[in-house]
Amino acid sequence: MNEYQTFVTHLECSYTGKVYPADKLHGLSDEDKPLLVRYDLEKISKSVTRDSLIMRAPEFWRYRELLPVRKSKNIVRLGEIMTPLLPANNLQHEWGSGEILIKDEGRLPTGSFKARGLALAVAMAKELGVKRMAMPTNGNAGAALAAYCSRAGIETFVFCPDDTPKVNVDEIAFLGAKTFLANGFINDCGRIVGEGKGQMNWFDTSTLKEPYRIEGKKTMGLELAEQLNWNVPDVIIYPTGGGTGLIGMWKAFNELEQIGWIGSKRPRMVAVQAEGCAPIVKAFKKGERHAEPWENAETIAAGIRVPAAVGDFLILDAVRESNGFAVAVSDEEITSAHKDCALKEGILLCPEGAATLAALKKELISGRIKSTEQVMLFNCATGLKYPMQTTHHKINLKESVNYDWIEESLS
Repeated sequence: MNEYQTFVTHLECSYTGKVYPADKLHGLSDEDKPLLVRYDLEKISKSVTRDSLIMRAPEFWRYRELLPVRKSKNIVRLGEIMTPLLPANNLQHEWGSGEILIKDEGRLPTGSFKARGLALAVAMAKELGVKRMAMPTNGNAGAALAAYCSRAGIETFVFCPDDTPKVNVDEIAFLGAKTFLANGFINDCGRIVGEGKGQMNWFDTSTLKEPYRIEGKKTMGLELAEQLNWNVPDVIIYPTGGGTGLIGMWKAFNELEQIGWIGSKRPRMVAVQAEGCAPIVKAFKKGERHAEPWENAETIAAGIRVPAAVGDFLILDAVRESNGFAVAVSDEEITSAHKDCALKEGILLCPEGAATLAALKKELISGRIKSTEQVMLFNCATGLKYPMQTTHHKINLKESVNYDWIEESLS
């Protein structure tokens, strides 16, 4: 079947509510704010049931009625599995906490949750006739864009800060994107993309500057609700740079309630940033709806080194509406959590995922997260892309192997 039964009615400015037509190419609204996709949720509730999902493939495209792609031929697949929920039982016991679950997004194509947003963005670009796409990235989003665009036959330009991890830069270039390093931050790279639209005739795929990455990221919320038997956790701790996933999940929970698939319970949304780049945390503490750009941003967790987020007010709205909060953790806390999870759970987190674990430990001590609460952490990328602190020992096979030394070296 080439056509899906789809239910998109219009797009809407997230700031003013102004309506924009569906099935046309859009960037930001007239107010330079993100556009949100709206659906006829009443019709969806009458057209599909939770039980009907059982017969569908275990991928996020199973939620197609709640996604904007109208023609199945425009879906660009690279193996978008439903990512597992991994219990952190050993840390739970050690810390005396409620259930700790880690949603491991590193199992997705190109090894990160960026595959969700870019799969939808590229599918919709294909549907709307886009031939050239561009974006700024700290690494993983660029790799996902390059992969999906290569699959779809769309030309890609990607701009990275010059200290982006080499493995990410090489991945982006190898997957076919025209790749550039710039001596600045991701917002500086974003300026290159924005200012080049006229001359280069590319579509700006920056975070929240097109409507469909949110729709891809919201599948995290749809998926975890189904995995929890149509319930939600007490707390979601989310690594927050541009914040698309946090915004998307909040949107997903509202849509799921309106079609009758979940109740009114919501998780408390916790936005985690690094102390060296924490504009959302600062705005939350000051009671402001918008965040001031962060000067001289610096952290080992490159994915959350975003000095300014175009959807800052949407992040802060979701955090406050959910009775959640925003918290910053140090690079030292991130490093310690990274090692803890590897040694005690056998789970290799990325630095941004480790930031969520560090935040959980910190807030269990502070009391803002209760020991009775079920907590969902997001590991947003495979840890294999990042440096690991290790100790190696060498054996000289020209000599007899000294097993006493082997035992002593590990003690």
